[in-house]
Amino acid sequence: MQTNHSFNGKYIFCISLVAAMGGLLFGYDWVVIGGARAFYEPYFGLTGEANAWMAGWAAGSALLGCLAGAILSGAITDRIGRKRILILAAVMFTASAIWTALAGSLTGFVIARILGGIGIGLASNVSPMYIAEVSPSSMRGKFVSINQLTIVIGVLAAQLVNLGIYNYAPIDTDATAELILDSWNGQQGWRWMFAAEALPAAAFLVLAFFIPESPRWLIKQKRGAEAASILEKIGGKAYSDFEVDDIGKTLSKDTEGFRFSDLLQKKLFGVVLLGVFIAMFQQWCGINTIFYYASEVFASAGYDLSDQMTNIVWTGGVNLVFTFVAISVVDKLGRRPLMLIGAGGLAVIYAIMGALYLFEVQGVFVLVIVLAAIACYAMTLAPITWVLLSEIFPNRVRGAAMAICVSSLWIANFLLVQTFPPINAALGASGTFWLYGIICAVGFFVFALKVPETKGKSLEDIERELT
Repeated sequence: MQTNHSFNGKYIFCISLVAAMGGLLFGYDWVVIGGARAFYEPYFGLTGEANAWMAGWAAGSALLGCLAGAILSGAITDRIGRKRILILAAVMFTASAIWTALAGSLTGFVIARILGGIGIGLASNVSPMYIAEVSPSSMRGKFVSINQLTIVIGVLAAQLVNLGIYNYAPIDTDATAELILDSWNGQQGWRWMFAAEALPAAAFLVLAFFIPESPRWLIKQKRGAEAASILEKIGGKAYSDFEVDDIGKTLSKDTEGFRFSDLLQKKLFGVVLLGVFIAMFQQWCGINTIFYYASEVFASAGYDLSDQMTNIVWTGGVNLVFTFVAISVVDKLGRRPLMLIGAGGLAVIYAIMGALYLFEVQGVFVLVIVLAAIACYAMTLAPITWVLLSEIFPNRVRGAAMAICVSSLWIANFLLVQTFPPINAALGASGTFWLYGIICAVGFFVFALKVPETKGKSLEDIERELT
């Protein structure tokens, strides 16, 4: 058993942390748009109801890149390996940050955002998968959750950078679009919000060259000696011998010629469907509307522009704190209980949130319930989704199957971002959050019936149980 071995925790942590830098850039690129919208929209003439769909396109265009990146990852990650994909993602993040900051037209802005989205799609697929494949089963949940932690740190970093740049030349809280356009933030500030991403992106690009390739992928490529050397650094000679043998058993000769059509096999197809549901639910639970449309959510609660920027940072701080809670309990409580707590908890919180908006309660009460929703999500659905997706698929199809799930996640995310403004206009804030509450209730029952417990099991043991 893996628990009988002495593991090199520092080594595992270091290589996991480098891989998780993809998550940090994912988080930054994902959320920086929320703080910058108030300033780049007047610059590109996207204000007013007549431009609502174009404003949604500018905000959500990166999600098409996310989908493209996830699909691309599925096509090539099992061929060229995890490490090269992480390097490619770093290149995309770096190029996107610089291009977005320099964009002089809406078309250039959108193309640059799509490029960054491709980086997110690649990293969101490969970063957690790589960490799962190098981590021992007894601590895999904790290390995979580091990826979510870095996502959250990236989110908070974007919020702090946005706030700091805004405060460099703050604008009157009742400023019109014309006044914003004429301000420093309206001309230059939003560019620096995007440009700041280039520094961690460049660091990720350099560090990615120094991590080892996934030993499971190496064994699949018949490079067992290289895999054994990496596994020995992780857990010693006995651990390496055991893992090489056990992984090899799941990669028998009759599975070497994998094709995407193999995922339609009865047992595999059921696991893939479960993964797709888990991935899409993480988006359609509705929490990301708070991150993407934070200004609108807080404006509806009566907050002015300055307070909105501050409250957005509060959401990032709570997100960070409760991600640490998830890391501390994921290998103790298990995956399934946390998914149930997340879905059930959000259903209740959204019911309360909808009532607050219905009765026009404003101020701190709305802020508290919004923070409660983020706390619930941060310690459950946010990290555990990535843990489960990185665990439940067989070695030989993990890259392709996870790419399908991550692609589904980004499709769901794109639809969420695009539909929130019209749904919110039609149903109001109360009806919108009640709708998300119903979705969460459905998710609770699906998780109760279908989600397996993977705590403490090797990836190979999980494969044998599920397929």
